[in-house]
Amino acid sequence: MHCLWQSLDNKNAGFWSTFVPLWLAASPNSKGSPQSYGKGKLPPGPTPLPIIGNILHVDVKDISSSLRNFSKAYGPVFTLYFGMKPTVVLHGYEAIKEALIDLGEEFSGRGHSPVAERASKNFGVIFSNGKRWKEIRRFSLMTLRNFGMGKRSTEDRIQEEARCLVEALRETNASPCDPTFILACAPCNVICSIIFQKRFEYTDQDFLNLLEKLDENTQIVSSPWMQFCNAFPMLIDYFPGSHNKLLNNVAYLRSYFLEKVKEHQESLDINNPRDFIDCFLIKMEQEKHNQESEFITENLIITVSDLFVAGTGTSTTLRYGLLLLMKHPKVSAKIQEEINHVVGRHRSPCMQDRSSMPYTDAVVHEIQRYIDIIPNNLPHAVTRDIKFRNYFIPKGTTILTSLSSVLHDNKEFSNPEVFDPGHFLDDSGNFKKSDYFMPFSAGKRICLGEGLARMELFLFLTTILQKFTLKPLVDPKDIDTTSVASGFVSVPPSYQACFIPA
Repeated sequence: MHCLWQSLDNKNAGFWSTFVPLWLAASPNSKGSPQSYGKGKLPPGPTPLPIIGNILHVDVKDISSSLRNFSKAYGPVFTLYFGMKPTVVLHGYEAIKEALIDLGEEFSGRGHSPVAERASKNFGVIFSNGKRWKEIRRFSLMTLRNFGMGKRSTEDRIQEEARCLVEALRETNASPCDPTFILACAPCNVICSIIFQKRFEYTDQDFLNLLEKLDENTQIVSSPWMQFCNAFPMLIDYFPGSHNKLLNNVAYLRSYFLEKVKEHQESLDINNPRDFIDCFLIKMEQEKHNQESEFITENLIITVSDLFVAGTGTSTTLRYGLLLLMKHPKVSAKIQEEINHVVGRHRSPCMQDRSSMPYTDAVVHEIQRYIDIIPNNLPHAVTRDIKFRNYFIPKGTTILTSLSSVLHDNKEFSNPEVFDPGHFLDDSGNFKKSDYFMPFSAGKRICLGEGLARMELFLFLTTILQKFTLKPLVDPKDIDTTSVASGFVSVPPSYQACFIPA
């Protein structure tokens, strides 16, 4: 840990060197006894230091590994202090299921996340709470369904975008290319068509600017520095660092969406809503005399931004998935055999094909399981004082759920650290569901766009492999698939590939 602060923004290194002697003197709570906090009797955990808590006990580059080690010492439910406030950590399927599913309402709050709160001002659908969250989420789900999320019309949009993606990849002429931005364009266009009825050409400068801001923010939120900013909110106001870049990027996106909203207001036809923004504007008009209405401009802008960011996140899974398929060419070849048998070469893959393609379905699930895209989930919070496994957790306490501990459970998945589609196949080669498959979280805060993401992953991957053979620039055995950042999002390493027309 002597070099921990070197992994942070260089301008802030001196601040953390002050605390290292304190950390070296810290000792864990070896007896594992419950901790007191306010009127609560929290689960046991390592002894926190004054002011900084347990932050220096945690490897901010690999939080999941630290949580796994703590669970061995303290069990599946334990307490860590990130700064001065406690966070109750749930580790393993049983504890997470009991909280998020069996006690879904009680654990449905959004936990403390200072950087996100600064960006969202507690509006929108991801970082809001209480009545606001329930109303905006209910409206968003209903509206997305009405525009075909999980239905035929959205499938048509994805298939159309898959054809555009294929053309963009074909234009690389089988030459080495970094597919990051090409792969980001496709899911981004799908969510844009739902939000404001527009798809962009892949060379459109506004489009590329949006994608660049999103990519920068993905890197920033997964950095060690961001974990420290969330633990010590004073850093956001008084220290330089990448958090300022993130907030500037967020402001850029919000400004762009505000312009889209203004355009919609000028051309709105309340009898013929075109997209999500129109539906929200109509709802605002219906509730304009309600002083307590949540359907206001601030909620519209930030909800649209939330949907845009979440909807584009599929690109990271796609990019990681293609890297894994190059690492395992036999898996790619077997998918292509299944595509040839079920779909053929000429028609577009559709969702109806999935039930006849168990191996491909298993690979899509295994990609999501293996890469563990959001290892520690978004923070939850308890909505009331609650007794949980003989501990008393006060209302508002932040809850961290280790999705890694579920997706990489060695009792459910025989070799969890190995990429193996067999984890989702039975002895007869049929697709096998698993309750442990939680890449989208679980319970009342499960990802709003789960259905859309599942559809995109299947259709984009099958369409790419129908039209191309993936060729890496190095021997497959030399491909490193280790995530380069996993603070919040597991980010794949940069790579180049050749897309050889099939």
